[in-house]
Formats: sequence, C-alpha cells, structure tokens
Amino acid sequence: MNNYKKYIAESLGTLILVFIGAGAVCANYSLKMTGGQGAGYAWAIVVFGIVVVAVVYATSYISGSHINPAVTISFLFTGRMDAGAAAFYIISQLLGAVIAGFFLRILFPDAVSTVHLGTCALGKGVGFWKAVCIEAIITFLFVFTTYATAVDKRTSKILAGVAIGLVYLFGALVASSISGGALNPARVFGPAVASWHFDYHFVWWLGPVSGGIAAGLLYDKVFPGNPAEKKMSPAK
Repeated sequence: MNNYKKYIAESLGTLILVFIGAGAVCANYSLKMTGGQGAGYAWAIVVFGIVVVAVVYATSYISGSHINPAVTISFLFTGRMDAGAAAFYIISQLLGAVIAGFFLRILFPDAVSTVHLGTCALGKGVGFWKAVCIEAIITFLFVFTTYATAVDKRTSKILAGVAIGLVYLFGALVASSISGGALNPARVFGPAVASWHFDYHFVWWLGPVSGGIAAGLLYDKVFPGNPAEKKMSPAK
C-alpha cells in the first residue's frame, strides 16, 4: 500500500506542476487574444518555479517528490531505485502530466493549435543539438541541486524546496529562448499528447535525462556520503 501512495503522490504532483505551469502559458495567451495585456512567458516560468517549491514540500515525505522522469532515471542509474519502482514512478508522472494536459485542453481550447497547451518549442533558428545541450546543462544543475539539498543525508532539508525551485526557475529562464526551458520530459509530454504536437519532442527527453544522469553520477563520485544513504532514500 505504501508504494501506491508514492505513485499517487508522483502522479498528483506532476499533474499540479503541469496544470498550473503550462496553464499559465495558456492563460497568458488567452488574455492576449481577448485584448488583455498578458504577463509574458517569463511570468509562466516564474509560476513553474513557485509550483516546484510547493510540490516538493507537499509530496517529498511521501515519494521523495521526483515529479520528473529525469530525476527518477538519475536515481535508477545511481542505485537509489530499482528498475520496477523507477518504471512505476515514470508511468505515474506521465499519467499525471497527460491528465493535466487534457484538463487544459478542455479549459483552453483556443490554445491547442496555437501555443499547443504550453508545451515547449525550439527558439527561432535553434538547432536540435543546441536545444539538447541547453536542456542537459540546466537539468544537470537542477538535479545536482536536488542531490545536494534533498537527497544527501548530511544536509538540512528545511530550504531544499526553495533551492530546487529557484534553480528550476533560473534554469528555465536561461533556456526559454532556446528550448523553452523544460528540465522535465513530463512537463512537455502531457501538453504534447493533449495537443498532439510532437515537433522535436525527443529534445526534451534526451537533454534532461542525460543531464540528470550526469549530475547523479558526478555527485556520487565527487561528494560520496555514507554508502547506506542510497538504501535510505524515500524513493526506494
């Protein structure tokens, strides 16, 4: 039963992240289409960062608050999760993201064929590998911060959510004009399924997953802690 609670927490956490974050993009578009001023894409990124903070504090004691396949796959590669648990985590995350995407489709039908329900897109003139590279870099920083604040048993967890959310926010801002600043395959997958828009979709899997794996392996190599720490991970 405890495992089901973790999977439900991952699904709900990812649903909240995608619904509010991508919903901010859709709402901004709707405001502009109805003659409103709108707040711009940067405002949506700030919303994403704040939601990450909230979800981390809300679900970390249940599931470890991955809400991101890149984090889960990193845990798998560093031995903090077994393959079965990782698979169910990722399925739960993608399910939550897709449900959020279809909620947005119902609420913002005009945003389906225009901003594709807030899914990410490459910047003008940006090539595939440049987008992959920036996603890998910012996700590396995001996951490294997650290990340093939320995973490592030697650090205080009081401000872990704030640190993780801020790195997410600033990373997304840096990458916004290049790749949209996803740092999270599920964040793109949910709106992409609901709007059926998969242009260059592999960018937001290859970049974040490779960056997350690199961050986890480097952290374990450079800042090794107690070997028993892996077994004590709340995501195990």
